[in-house]
Amino acid sequence: MSDIIYPRSPREAMCGWTYLPRYLDKIRLHLAGRLHADYRDNFGKGFDGRWLAAAGVTHEQMIEVAKRSLTDGEVCDWVRIHVRRNDAEKAAHREALLGYPSPDDVALQARLKMRKEQSGLSHRDDITTFVDYIDADEKRI
Repeated sequence: MSDIIYPRSPREAMCGWTYLPRYLDKIRLHLAGRLHADYRDNFGKGFDGRWLAAAGVTHEQMIEVAKRSLTDGEVCDWVRIHVRRNDAEKAAHREALLGYPSPDDVALQARLKMRKEQSGLSHRDDITTFVDYIDADEKRI
């Protein structure tokens, strides 16, 4: 049995923000000393960093929010007060996340192909983005 506790899918949304539930899960796992090594190198970076940049908050702020919050609702309350982004900005973040990498980005498409091969998923033509890859690698699709 795997000792990995998978965070939620990058597709999930909370208070209008795609990816926030996954990032929050990673923070909570980190605080509990249960964040698997596979996630540590990119903790606060990668897609986490993309969400942070879109929201205009820091990794350290979000860790403090998670420390002071027991529920997702409390985190949403904080985000609604401190993150001033309109629906169009949230939608732009969602579309950029879900469409990454773009089909014409040769270098990143090659990286995605390599990751699929490393994970034994090269036969999966339905995996066309890194979000697809994450969900397949974590056995959701």
